[in-house]
Amino acid sequence: ILIFIFALWLSLAIRSGWFPSLAEFYAHLTPFSFIFLTWIFSFFIAGLYEKHTVTLKSKLPNVILKTQIFNSVIAALFFYLVPYFGIAPKTILFIYLFVSFFLVLAWRIYGESLFGFKEREKAILIGSGEEMHDLKDEVNNNYRYSLEFVSSIDLDKIDSLDFQSEILDRIYAEGISIIVIDLLNKKVEPILPHLYNLIFSKIKFVDMHKIYEDIFDRMPLSLLKYNWFLENISFAQRIGYDALKRGTDIGLSFLLGIISLIFYPFAILLIKIDDGGPIFISQERVGRNNKIIKIMKFRSMSVNDDGVTEKEKVRKITRAGSFLRKTRIDELPQLWSVLKGDMSLVGPRPEMPSLVKLYEKEISYYNIRHLIKPGLSGWAQLYHSTPPKFDAGSKETKIKLSYDLYYIKNHSFLLDLKIVLKTLKALLSRSGV
Repeated sequence: ILIFIFALWLSLAIRSGWFPSLAEFYAHLTPFSFIFLTWIFSFFIAGLYEKHTVTLKSKLPNVILKTQIFNSVIAALFFYLVPYFGIAPKTILFIYLFVSFFLVLAWRIYGESLFGFKEREKAILIGSGEEMHDLKDEVNNNYRYSLEFVSSIDLDKIDSLDFQSEILDRIYAEGISIIVIDLLNKKVEPILPHLYNLIFSKIKFVDMHKIYEDIFDRMPLSLLKYNWFLENISFAQRIGYDALKRGTDIGLSFLLGIISLIFYPFAILLIKIDDGGPIFISQERVGRNNKIIKIMKFRSMSVNDDGVTEKEKVRKITRAGSFLRKTRIDELPQLWSVLKGDMSLVGPRPEMPSLVKLYEKEISYYNIRHLIKPGLSGWAQLYHSTPPKFDAGSKETKIKLSYDLYYIKNHSFLLDLKIVLKTLKALLSRSGV
């Protein structure tokens, strides 16, 4: 809000060539205050209030510019439809677009590193795998975090004896106050007594799995062992949560199902005009406890897509199907699967039985995602837009599972509500789910 207000004042100063009077400033601030609220909502829709990861920062200029252009259009429509404020905002809106863009961008990139953040604590990262390097890069290139990895030890490149001497030398030589460590790694076990003694030197310990989960909102899949699942995955009956979720599924799926009927004639007409083929398709998916369920969709391909590769899908998607998929209309019939109880509004997306068999053979712990009902929208769908390949060893398939495991570990009604809101945001921003 303060950035918006300052940008307005600066825009008035640029237009007049001198500092605006209080009367002139307040004359503009009053009407602009109404549209500031809509701008905040558009920033939310654009994802600018998400975690500021390095990936998001790389997209900031483009996202902020597009959002502010949209905001300026909203403001122009507002002043055109409500011309009661006695100001001529055409010039000021044009200037404000550029001023606010640079101010918001500068604050997002540099403000957090200059204001309100204390000096980062020195830390050492001890672990292995690709996740370790991803974590190090993210933390060291983002000033939002209160620590910095000044050193790291890759457990795959060192034996236990070297590890014991090297870690202690680095801790004392580099003034390290935090140790982020993969406690599940077998190479760590021999030196645990030595690490225990460091507690008396006021060294803080952080589980690498926990900090990775907090930053990336997914689990470090390659680092997980059976004991992690025994400690973190529990499905003891939670009567309150189960009843509330099922009640919400029934109520919302019925309401949305009735509303969605408005789109049915349009979808049916579109499919029939396009190629005259069947309107619906029925497909098998794997549901809770490996139960085979059937889901209905508006047909979007020239043939059923079971077992079809991503490249083949692109060729077989019809013109009508392309539109139905982009708008998610093709999935509206699945609301009746939610009402029936085969699916939930929120949960891991269901996969085809043939793919599940392949994934379970090649990817450790893949079957754990079938502990809960599949959903229309899920954590993995929101955070990993790349579709999994029909290859059990593909990176996309494993990343999707890492997000599913995060949801399974942390599932709650509040997390479900968060996913629903993020899904609405994704649909409104036309980014897909």
